[in-house]
Amino acid sequence: MAGQGSTGNVIAAVCSFFIPGLGQLVQGRVIAAIVHFVIGLVVWIVTFGFFGWVVNLLSTLDAALWKPKA
Repeated sequence: MAGQGSTGNVIAAVCSFFIPGLGQLVQGRVIAAIVHFVIGLVVWIVTFGFFGWVVNLLSTLDAALWKPKA
């Protein structure tokens, strides 16, 4: 993936919007994907979905704004 604003990051952001961590997994960031997924799952369950959207949006932003290290 080329970096921020690339098609790959847009696809990753869309994936993360629906399932937190999926976009990070698409980008090849396995540890970040697991962290986002687990935190998202816990927040969705504990708050009965009330703050779950916040985690989804943060995961989406992380995927969209990620720049690979040169």
